[in-house]
Amino acid sequence: MGGSGGYGAGFALIVVLFILLVIVGAAWL
Repeated sequence: MGGSGGYGAGFALIVVLFILLVIVGAAWL
């Protein structure tokens, strides 16, 4: 949770998008 670059933010964004993708996929199934 430090501000030493955008790697952490990018990784968190990817994780959130992946979770949303899984939720949408589960909802469609």
